[in-house]
Amino acid sequence: MTGRFPRLCRVVAALLTAVACQSAPAPAAALAGSPGRASGVVTWAASADRMGEGTAGAEYRLIVHTSVGGDELRVRVSNAFGDRPLTVDSAYAGVRDEGAALRPGSNRRLTFGGSRTVVVPAGATAWSDPLPGRLPAGTDLAVSLHTPDASGPATGHWMAMQTSYTGQGDHTAEDGATNWHETTGSWWYLDAVSVRPSRPATGAVVALGDSITDGWHSSADLNRRWPDYLARRLNRTRAAVQGVADEGISGNQVLADGAGQSALHRLDRDVLSLPGVRTVFLFEGVNDIKAHTGVTAEDLAAGYRRIAGRVHAAGKCVVAATIGPFEGWPDWDPAAEAVRRDVNHFIRTSGVFDAVTDFDHTLGSPYDSARLLPFLDGGDHLHPDDKGMQALADTVDLHNLDCTR
Repeated sequence: MTGRFPRLCRVVAALLTAVACQSAPAPAAALAGSPGRASGVVTWAASADRMGEGTAGAEYRLIVHTSVGGDELRVRVSNAFGDRPLTVDSAYAGVRDEGAALRPGSNRRLTFGGSRTVVVPAGATAWSDPLPGRLPAGTDLAVSLHTPDASGPATGHWMAMQTSYTGQGDHTAEDGATNWHETTGSWWYLDAVSVRPSRPATGAVVALGDSITDGWHSSADLNRRWPDYLARRLNRTRAAVQGVADEGISGNQVLADGAGQSALHRLDRDVLSLPGVRTVFLFEGVNDIKAHTGVTAEDLAAGYRRIAGRVHAAGKCVVAATIGPFEGWPDWDPAAEAVRRDVNHFIRTSGVFDAVTDFDHTLGSPYDSARLLPFLDGGDHLHPDDKGMQALADTVDLHNLDCTR
């Protein structure tokens, strides 16, 4: 970010021209539902899942990396897996400088329906009110939350591949890092951020996938998941699609719950509820196959058809990617390979999808198509490394993402 420091300083200054403190708090906490409906375009997201137990008095400084730039920043707080109401009594958003420290003066209070406190019912989410000012594309944003009485199951995203910070007490308003003593590799209670881009026709793509999309074996804290590389490609163009949301969950399956709810079960919350989504990029299925649960190519094809049908019914497009090779992974065997090949034949030829991206071709070795190309192998013969992640992003035809129905 050092090369962009002067420009970022000017833009951040513009972002902060509004008063840092909002009006006095409302007499009672805002209830999620009436305020905070989705608007703008999603600039960052992470799939929600059940975490451990919530901690009363905990605070979180969550570092996320935006894709599309814009004004009217909003964040979504999730209690999707809670079994009781979640109270957030202090929430701030600012531009990260280094570690847990923020750019001086950039930290601004978020409100919900005009109130500094929001109560999110069990199973629900809440969008904040929009903040005036512009946030640049590709910004490390720090969202700080305080949960005074959290208990029961917490909601978040376990494998963030990003260091965030925690503490006790309420230091959410502070720019400095002094009181943020602990680190976490997860995102807690935050599952989406949106902005209003300067170009009204701007849209977003959601990557719906498993651990490869979630970024496993990419370099932590460097934003080298394949959707991150895709966001940077889009940002260098005038493409109508600029927002990228990464809705990958490690171990996730299309058909069965397990590592997170299945793609079918989480489609509405994690994908279709996000603002400004134009296209869904479906790259999932290897965990259904390698789990040896008896899932057939016909079973997966039926699941893909259901996803595509629901996405199309919502007026959005679906781009599907073929499943990459994984010979050498402990669960590989010839039967699983046969299912993978049949599934990829369906993806390529069925006509169910608006477009197809051949990740199998990108990742496969020309000498043994059942194996990852060694140059792109993260080491376990299933997950690509940073070079492989970039190769996936470079394979995507950007024109296919700008799809309308």
